[in-house]
Parts: sequence; structure tokens; C-alpha cells
Amino acid sequence: MISLSERAAVKIRELAEQKPGTGLRVKVVGGGCSGLQYRMELDSAKERDKVFERDGAQLIVDKKSFLYLNGSELDYAEELMSSGFRLVNPNVKRTCGCGESFTV
Repeated sequence: MISLSERAAVKIRELAEQKPGTGLRVKVVGGGCSGLQYRMELDSAKERDKVFERDGAQLIVDKKSFLYLNGSELDYAEELMSSGFRLVNPNVKRTCGCGESFTV
């Protein structure tokens, strides 16, 4: 299971208003200094995807990425120096110095 914070659900709903019928797709792809990175985009769910919902917001994850993301929580923060979605992933063993990639 992947959970969404209330702030993440609000932001996903705001973004999905621009492209009705979509949710936030989160996937794990190869790349970066540590080997894996997150990618996020607005998309529609496909037949084999796992879809997690909170208050009408959809988080869409393909089955392969779910293996890396199971147990995670998606949050959203707006701060002075940076804003955006953040995944709290208990499966991560190590991250690179810049924080953009990880190893499980």
C-alpha cells in the first residue's frame, strides 16, 4: 500500500483539474548516481496499474514500481527554498549526495 498525505491529495486534485480524468503517476526508473530515480507525471490509469485514492485524488503506480514503493507515503510541501512532492520510502537503503537518486 502507498498512502497519500492530505496535502498531497489536495495538490493532486488541483493538478488533475487541468487535465480531467488523470491522477499523479509515480514510477521508479533507472538513473542517477545511486541507480534509481522517481518520475512523476499526470496520467490516466492503465489496466494493470495499482491506484491509490484519498479524497478523490488518485496516485497511479505500475506493478514494477510498486515493488520499490510499497509502504511509502507521498507528501507535498511548499517551502521557501523548495516545493514539491516528496516520497517517504522505507525501502530506501542509501541516497546520493544531491538526494535525487536512491538504492534499495
